[in-house]
Amino acid sequence: MIKQLKNNITKSLLILAIAAALPACVNKDEFFLLPDTEGIDIAIWDNEGSVQLHLNRVYDVTIPWFPLQVLPDRIGVHLASDENYYPNGDANARAALGMEGMLGVNDVRGIVGNQYRGNPGDNKYWDIARCNDAITNIPKGGMAQNRQREYLGQYYALRAMAYFELVKIYGGVPLILEQQLANSVYTGGRKTAKECVAAIVSDLNNAMTMLEGFNPADGDGRGKMTKLIAACLKAKVLLYWASPQFNPTNDPKHPYVAARWTEALAANKEAYDLCIAAGKRLMPSYIDIFRTEGTANTEAILVRTYSNTIPNRGHNGESRNRPTSEGGGYNQMYTPTVKMLESYPMKDGKPRGTSTDFPYDPVMFWQNRDPRFDATFATNGSVYPLSGNATRKQWTYNNAINESNGNAVYVKRFTTPGLAVGGVSYSNGVGGSGMDWIELRLSEVMLNYADCLNETGNIALAKDLVRQIRVRAGVVAGNVDYGLGLANSTSDFRTLLLAERQVEFAFENKRNADLRRTRTFHLLSGNMSKLEVSLANTADKAILEAVTNGVMFRETINVNDKTTYQRYFRNVTTTPNFGAYTIPEFHYFYTFHNDFVNFGANIATTVGWPGGTFDPLD
Repeated sequence: MIKQLKNNITKSLLILAIAAALPACVNKDEFFLLPDTEGIDIAIWDNEGSVQLHLNRVYDVTIPWFPLQVLPDRIGVHLASDENYYPNGDANARAALGMEGMLGVNDVRGIVGNQYRGNPGDNKYWDIARCNDAITNIPKGGMAQNRQREYLGQYYALRAMAYFELVKIYGGVPLILEQQLANSVYTGGRKTAKECVAAIVSDLNNAMTMLEGFNPADGDGRGKMTKLIAACLKAKVLLYWASPQFNPTNDPKHPYVAARWTEALAANKEAYDLCIAAGKRLMPSYIDIFRTEGTANTEAILVRTYSNTIPNRGHNGESRNRPTSEGGGYNQMYTPTVKMLESYPMKDGKPRGTSTDFPYDPVMFWQNRDPRFDATFATNGSVYPLSGNATRKQWTYNNAINESNGNAVYVKRFTTPGLAVGGVSYSNGVGGSGMDWIELRLSEVMLNYADCLNETGNIALAKDLVRQIRVRAGVVAGNVDYGLGLANSTSDFRTLLLAERQVEFAFENKRNADLRRTRTFHLLSGNMSKLEVSLANTADKAILEAVTNGVMFRETINVNDKTTYQRYFRNVTTTPNFGAYTIPEFHYFYTFHNDFVNFGANIATTVGWPGGTFDPLD
């Protein structure tokens, strides 16, 4: 694999050299496709324009995108969790959750597999190789030293990010840190997770030093790496290194190392302090986090920017979230499981069913909940502004006129209220909302910091950080300090933090990684199910949809009155014919596809998998 990859990368550099010499009218996204004329012009590393083209492509393939925008082979393995109903339509996600069969050695792809192309998601080692080429050659070029440092700092941060994605999934991986040439093909096999994490941290330290004072404008539409971002990534990496996935507390073979939490605490404090010094603040309204772009968004840190007008720079996220009546094609990725709906606490922060002031009713399940519930979900008969209609109501009962879904709720966090139906679809390279994807924001930095504080004995400060997030959400103090007074031990607060992340980052594609990091993935129990709404009586459809003076009768009823609601509707739990969540504990570290192993050198299979001998924690 490494040799084949090296040959492909060499060819891409040849093509890059030609691209740098072509007129500026050449599409910068097509220069990798130009024919190879068997010549490398080392002068490309002297030229800021050609280096910027190269760097732009590395950003394109490295920075995460809107979920489902890019679909590498068997990506469902990495999207699987108890958050959404996506596994219902994806056999690989079901296997990853143990609901239908089990993952085989060749089923783990989508990050590294049997693809050796440079397309987004095909193979992280392509992304890394691009960084290695630049890191090796830029210092040999003739650019001014300050410009070299700015470019190198970005490449170091991007390489660290790519390796971090690999290490989170595989533990120890082949650690290639130099340009691969014919006389220096990597044969080092998999390195331990410790060696890989050290290399990632080293890259991020380099990035922080080199990007000091680098504050780029976002004029070309791509978010750029900065010292602040590198510091936040370093803090996150060290949080993972200290957490149970890499630092288990009950594994005699791999003794728990408390000092890792101390190191993680220092890095996370530094990242948080840098964020505050840079003016980062929680957005006033939770629902506006993804809807606000540019400098007005005080919370966003690491962003992939999109556009609905610049060709080939959009996505179909709006369509995947919108109901059919508003031009959407709703996707099961955004259909919450019953477990997800039940994870939200009540308005005073107390767990569901434990609050006297804010009681829980399974029929009127949306009432009295943490306000992030209403900011995330549109329920049957609730106000859900779309297409410029501020008073529009969403109906979710089966066979509702203008709808065909029947799910009890829609996710509305990633929709744009003012976008007209005609602009929803992303087709022929334009359209959609152009909403940016926020990969890292201040609330995650705060919760990462809180995790470290909790594990090192400072629960009071950890609570203060969570309290700020809950206050922003609209949770009320109640009689137990926004629910925080119920968790006064490290263990209890650890559980609260994981639950807080589930709610705060709902449908931001973080649940899978959070469950793995905390070693709670294999503890998932029960079945995947979703909530639907049906009519109490089929004859009621005609009543509800009867029109008088241009208004349907259903628009006039009070769905928040239980008697009225039950007169017309029934909540129904639907469970597909799959098994319960049954995730093997050895799946905390996946193994490489056989093609990757066979084409490489000395790449061993992970312990727990058939024939596995490599223990990433050794």
